[in-house]
Amino acid sequence: MPRTSKTETPVSVDEPMIEGRYAELGDYTVGFETHRADFDPAPLFSGLPGDRCQCPHWGVVRAGKIVFRYADHDEEYTAGDAYYGAPGHVPLLFAGTELIEFSPSGPLAATMAVVTRNVAAMKAGT
Repeated sequence: MPRTSKTETPVSVDEPMIEGRYAELGDYTVGFETHRADFDPAPLFSGLPGDRCQCPHWGVVRAGKIVFRYADHDEEYTAGDAYYGAPGHVPLLFAGTELIEFSPSGPLAATMAVVTRNVAAMKAGT
């Protein structure tokens, strides 16, 4: 059975606001994320349906908190919580938060293609 751990998964995202380690386990991506700064990534989802993440996520908050904002309500998860983030959310991230998150790789890749394009545009100043 496939498995991984944070220490075995190489760093693939190392930005001032996040360190992310991601590995493929079957048809799922497991992410080990450490959020270094408060961050509202809403602009990064521009171009997705409703300008919201359409990928479902299952996870555990190891430290800190995460908020999923939906069109009609917010859901807050704190250290020790297991969570499900349904499609149609925008996360709100906080410094000191550590997550382990599982996402279906196909929908995650489609979402990240848009996010990556938006990050590149922001860095280019457009």
